[in-house]
Amino acid sequence: MSSEKKTARLAGILYLIIAITGAFGIMYVPTQLFVGDDIHLTAKNILDHELLFRFGIFSSLICQTVFVFLALTLYNLFKNVNAHLARTLVALVIVGVPIAFFIIFNQYYVLLILKEDFMTRFSSIQQNALAMLSLKMYGNGNVIIGIFWGLWLIPFGQLAYRSNFIPKILGVLLILGGLCYLLDTTTFILFPEYHSKTGILVGITSATAEFAMVGWLLIKGVKTKKLT
Repeated sequence: MSSEKKTARLAGILYLIIAITGAFGIMYVPTQLFVGDDIHLTAKNILDHELLFRFGIFSSLICQTVFVFLALTLYNLFKNVNAHLARTLVALVIVGVPIAFFIIFNQYYVLLILKEDFMTRFSSIQQNALAMLSLKMYGNGNVIIGIFWGLWLIPFGQLAYRSNFIPKILGVLLILGGLCYLLDTTTFILFPEYHSKTGILVGITSATAEFAMVGWLLIKGVKTKKLT
């Protein structure tokens, strides 16, 4: 197996880890515990299923940590395609990850609000309201961080498109997914009443693009150049 193919396979493995941990922390756990705007039932669910909630936080932290190593691996894979674009990809990830960590910490604040002794000075209603505020900041933060989740896909898509070892269609899909992320964040801030529609759009486009890339990197790795 060539060095290039090994690097591609490693990138595929890291990308798969990100997909699994990200889906568990960002999608699965909230759907199991968060109940719309019902702050009391949500707080009860978190306390009753605290270990699941903690696993969700831990999973999200793993996701963001592995994201850094994925970016560095992709740099090694694509640096000979276009070094400037490869460095841009890494830079966008490096900037976005600390912001994502800050957003994730909003979930941990919920446990502090609901469980720490010094919070007993507040009524249960006040505690639950503060907990819901942290959860709202977490949810909204995950939409706003979409700026970086979208931006990094654009140079990634350009690199895939320009390379001779990844199908150009995957590059196009990545760029489209990145642009939809940016559209979604913009709509959330400026026209929140339409965010539900753009949220579906970004879910479809980014999931299609990124899972297709994960599959290609894991199964194919890179195109084998035919000898002439």
